[in-house]
Amino acid sequence: MSSGTPVELPSALRKRRMRPSATSKRNQAFVVSLLTLCATLSIATTVGIVTILLTESFGFFSRIDLGDFLLGTEWTIGRSKNEADYKYGIWPLLLGTLRITLIAMAIAIPLGLTTAVYLSEYAPRWVRAILKPVLEILAGMPTVVLGYFAVVVITPSLLEPLGFKPYNAMSAGIAVGILCLPLVSSLAEDALQAVPRGLREAAYGLGGTRFDSVVKVVIPAAMSGIVSAFLLAFARAIGETMIVALAAGSIPTFTVDPRGPSQTMTGFIVEVFQSEDVIPGTIAYYSIYAVALTLFLLTFITTLIGQFVRRRYREAYE
Repeated sequence: MSSGTPVELPSALRKRRMRPSATSKRNQAFVVSLLTLCATLSIATTVGIVTILLTESFGFFSRIDLGDFLLGTEWTIGRSKNEADYKYGIWPLLLGTLRITLIAMAIAIPLGLTTAVYLSEYAPRWVRAILKPVLEILAGMPTVVLGYFAVVVITPSLLEPLGFKPYNAMSAGIAVGILCLPLVSSLAEDALQAVPRGLREAAYGLGGTRFDSVVKVVIPAAMSGIVSAFLLAFARAIGETMIVALAAGSIPTFTVDPRGPSQTMTGFIVEVFQSEDVIPGTIAYYSIYAVALTLFLLTFITTLIGQFVRRRYREAYE
């Protein structure tokens, strides 16, 4: 383009009046103030939650031995009314949480990534127009419905004939995996769609098939977004409450066997909050915040790992 050729503005800019005025400056100042207020409220809320977790957890850790909490293999708070009988080992709750989360990820990650690849690279436009809303409906399904589905369908139809108990970690893990499936497929598909079209055409130009383009070019180029989808689903599964409360039972067990009952950290928090025997100021009451702090640290570490992976595999295109 020569220097004398006038630059044509986009239609969106031609239809807008962009001249500064006293009114527009007041509007800008109002919007900036509103955005600043919202950001400040978000930060203050986060700081407030972390402060409450730390201060209330102090009431628990000041009364028990930290070694028993970190290394113990029995957790009996909520099982007995006598504090002298309490065992404070966090591992049964931690293993219950990780067991159900790993089962959920074993279902959600491969199915979600396969669905995302199909929708992004292979599905005809009319098929994509049908499948996308179906996945969004599944994503909007209440978790209590999935928990009920696990209890009345998954366990009696699929698992009990194989020797599983009525309340088991596998049933809850399958239901949580179904819950996380739309999240993985939707975010991974967005990451695949963001890969520039030129990379695919370059792969075809080198003689590659569509499969070669997907496996060797598109997926590696979208890896940071795909990994972020996996980690978000992982965090979602760790924090899930209703499904595990209904399908997994309420017995903390120090085992990796998925056939028996289990209790997660979120399930324990709900159980203790609903119990009328728990009085504020007791160890059982403060244990809620200690378990919540452990859950927060687990999620926080997962987020840090996700940030590292995103920066490690991030690729920028012009």
